[in-house]
Amino acid sequence: MRIVVIGGGPAGLMAAEAASAGGAQVDLYDAMASVGRKFLLAGKGGLNLTHSDPSELFLSRYGTRRAQIEPLLAAVGPDALRTWARELGIETFVGTSGRVFPSDLKAAPLLRAWLRRLRAAGVTFHMRHRWTGWDDHGAMCFATPEGGRSVQTDAVILALGGGSWPQLGSDGAWVPLFTQRDIPIKPLLPANCGFDVGWSKHFSEKFAGHPVKSVAVVMQTEGVESRIRGECVITETGLEGGVIYTVSASLRDEIFRTGSAILRLDLAPDRALLQLTTDLVRPRGSRSVASHLQRRAHIDGVKAGLLHECISKQDFADPTRLATAIKALPLRLVAPRPLEEAISTAGGITFEALDERLMIRALPGVFCAGEMLDWEAPTGGYLLTACFASGRAAGAGAVAWLKSRPEGEKAASENSPVLENVRNTE
Repeated sequence: MRIVVIGGGPAGLMAAEAASAGGAQVDLYDAMASVGRKFLLAGKGGLNLTHSDPSELFLSRYGTRRAQIEPLLAAVGPDALRTWARELGIETFVGTSGRVFPSDLKAAPLLRAWLRRLRAAGVTFHMRHRWTGWDDHGAMCFATPEGGRSVQTDAVILALGGGSWPQLGSDGAWVPLFTQRDIPIKPLLPANCGFDVGWSKHFSEKFAGHPVKSVAVVMQTEGVESRIRGECVITETGLEGGVIYTVSASLRDEIFRTGSAILRLDLAPDRALLQLTTDLVRPRGSRSVASHLQRRAHIDGVKAGLLHECISKQDFADPTRLATAIKALPLRLVAPRPLEEAISTAGGITFEALDERLMIRALPGVFCAGEMLDWEAPTGGYLLTACFASGRAAGAGAVAWLKSRPEGEKAASENSPVLENVRNTE
């Protein structure tokens, strides 16, 4: 029983682990010189492995695809991931934000331990093999430094990523290979991305690169107002950062629907509007407006710059209107940043094209996992957890599918490329 895994990110590696544990001979192919490159990049700021949210809140992070992601997380959820890391010799801890990190905040030791275990289990790695599709006999084709190569296998698991960070291998080049076979795919879109605002030249030159700390995004959901706290960063063209990524999906979709989206930032999340207004109404005497704002509202630097950039002089001079702006500063977003700059990808192969094992119904024996699939989640551990979970489901699913085939079918395809009916779709 031979299974090929294509893609060496978290989803592909977990698929290889699950398939190997199920008794398969596993060969993993990747276009890059080494595996886990995006995984290592994500770990530069401290690998956010998963999140300690209560189950219901955790599942809500998957939005419209919760129903499809929830069964996958039943096998590899936050607790299971922490146990898995511990078995690799990596202890984890829960940060003040609820996010879960390795104790040393590094990705490399975990990846090294994982690769040692995979190799010990018999997984063979083939680097610099870029998948280019199927040949006329249904075999998997690769471009390598030595030339083209075709590989026969009993089943294949594709974990090729989305379209973000193409320099690390996730370039979306697989999309036309599936559209040619009429596999339903939603367009790849930026997720966990920054946005363009169109700052004035003065503001951009003065504040680009400045962090905006201790803010909150003001949200309205079914008439109920809420605030999501975090940080963001001013860029030359707009803004990005954790609190922006949390709501990036709804902002992106609103821009595509209407041409722009209004983001409201609370620049003083620890101050109530009434108290803030009362403080700003106090006479400022001989103090400048900037000094009064800093003393009474603790607003200066980039936050004061944002106020000057986004509200009129009349609003700035009126304490009541100024307090309202501080608590819900409207920023008009005009475009998400390009897909190649995004942290992750929305869109991909639809779940409706897959069975419960993550096998493409129209291509028996071809399984998919990770960001190739049509789902998205914010950063904070949710994205990575579902990549791990879908990889495990695809790996276990491929083994289960191979074991479930009739003996005659197994014998007929023992020395054949993956799936005779792949040829029939040509």
